[in-house]
Amino acid sequence: MAAVECEGLRLVLRSVYARRKRGKSLKPFVADWVALVIDGHESSASYRRCCPDCLTRIIHTEEGDRTQYYHRLADAALLFEGDRLQIDCEMQRPGEDEVACAIRLLERILFHYPRAFQVVVADGLYLRSDFFNLVARHGKYAVAVLKDERRDLLKDARGLFDGPAHRVVHRPGARCECWDVDGFTSWAGLDVPARVVRSVETSSLRRHTGAEEKTTSEWIWAVTIPKTRLATEGVLSLGHGRWSIENEGGFNELVNVWHADHVYKHTANAILAFWLMALLVFNLFHAFLNRNVKAVRRAGHTAKYFLDLIAAEFHLLIGRSRPFAPS
Repeated sequence: MAAVECEGLRLVLRSVYARRKRGKSLKPFVADWVALVIDGHESSASYRRCCPDCLTRIIHTEEGDRTQYYHRLADAALLFEGDRLQIDCEMQRPGEDEVACAIRLLERILFHYPRAFQVVVADGLYLRSDFFNLVARHGKYAVAVLKDERRDLLKDARGLFDGPAHRVVHRPGARCECWDVDGFTSWAGLDVPARVVRSVETSSLRRHTGAEEKTTSEWIWAVTIPKTRLATEGVLSLGHGRWSIENEGGFNELVNVWHADHVYKHTANAILAFWLMALLVFNLFHAFLNRNVKAVRRAGHTAKYFLDLIAAEFHLLIGRSRPFAPS
């Protein structure tokens, strides 16, 4: 894996997307929109093992300051209705931040997947003018969490959020009071007007004692999609859809099921190659599960159940082909 040409693995990932697109098995996530979700992930960390491409940081401990070596990558996935397709990832280099790594990844995706998506969804870390302007120059839109109270954009929006909610949106398990204001030009360096959407969401949480507890959370997104192109409900779906790359079949499954974080060989190319291979296996398995296993067969079973069945058959076949040991 340390010597594998990673562009070859990316080519296979692109072919999987092309086959599924031609087969019309990928449906837009919301309305006619397909979202590209980009997020960072720390794949490994160690106090002892390091390589020339490791990132470093100082950890303050009771025994004193220690240098920790780690690797982080930016991951990209296409978000569809009931499906996610992992398409690429990029290792963060020493001396650069996560957004610079994501911009390099996004430039490659825009070249190889120019018509695969219409909007890029990211965390608040990516709320930077260079990232948003890159998206806008290619005719795409961007959605990112707005949570820095020092930003002029958020300060201006707060002044318009004092009145009653513009509308109420009901999402599964939550009641959302929404404010939606566009035409902001107070974001210095942004080439297009910004739109700010705020959602105060009330949901019910049932404790183990049986008591029901109400919880309230606030979400604010900076958006470049005009109101005429996508309504408030669509922005909420896109904003919350970002969590799919972490929880619903994203990093959570890649790490805990496919062991993508395990460092089999401590070189940057090997780690990247293993991640790309894990993305490919993830896509093929879910394509098989969603397209070849009937819905009635999937009902009541998790993806892990079918994964264990496949693994069990592999072990069974290996056992049958293994010669008998001498007595």
